Amino acid sequence: MKPFTFTDDNFDAEALKSNVPVLVDFWAAWCGPCRMIAPIIEELADEFEGKLKVGKLDVDSNQQTAIKYGVRSIPTVLLFKDGQVAETIIGAVPKQMFLDRLKKVI
Repeated sequence: MKPFTFTDDNFDAEALKSNVPVLVDFWAAWCGPCRMIAPIIEELADEFEGKLKVGKLDVDSNQQTAIKYGVRSIPTVLLFKDGQVAETIIGAVPKQMFLDRLKKVI
């Protein structure tokens, strides 16, 4: 399953009002570490289909949402539960760190 594409326009409806926890990867095309974790994000989208909404938000074209959540360095991955940030992961980290944090939210 391909990760969902979040934008400033759809973020509230698709992320904050989701009935399942949401993982949002704040990224940019020019960001090397973002490209490093992209395959992990795609794997998580497959592995947690139905239990977790996984998506990406391009910070270059959706700056309002990035600013709202204080994203200053990318990649930043935020896990939302019930419309609130439950976990924050900054930087290119191993898949196991994502799995450990997801266990707390799902």
